[in-house]
Amino acid sequence: QEQLVESGGGLVQTGGSLRLSCDTSGRLFNEYVVGWFRQTPGKQRELVASIRRGESPNYADSVKGRFTISRDTAKNTVYLQMNSLKSEDTAVYYCAAWLYGSSRYNYWGQGTQVTVSS
Repeated sequence: QEQLVESGGGLVQTGGSLRLSCDTSGRLFNEYVVGWFRQTPGKQRELVASIRRGESPNYADSVKGRFTISRDTAKNTVYLQMNSLKSEDTAVYYCAAWLYGSSRYNYWGQGTQVTVSS
C-alpha cells in the first residue's frame, strides 16, 4: 500500500512562513502528480498546488505568488513553501497522488494542521 506522509504544519503568525513536506515512495514521486490540498470545516477540499516530474507546477489563484511547490529527487519528497501567510490559509493540508487517467486522486496522506493567527 502506497503512503504519503505530511509534516511541517503548525502555528504561525500572519505574514509568516511554513514549509510542508510530503514524503512519498519512489513510484509515486516519479509517476504520479502530487498535489497539496487544504480543507476547513464546512468547506470543500481545495487543490492548492500540484506538480509532476517534467512539468510546470500549477497553483490556485488564492496562493499564486505566495506558495511554491517543489520536488526533492534525492528524498522523494514534495515541499510546499508557504510565505506571507494569511488567516484564511488556516486549514488542514493534505498531500495526495494522482495517476493520469484516474478519475480522482489515488492516494492521500493523513493531513497536517496549519493555523495562521493574527
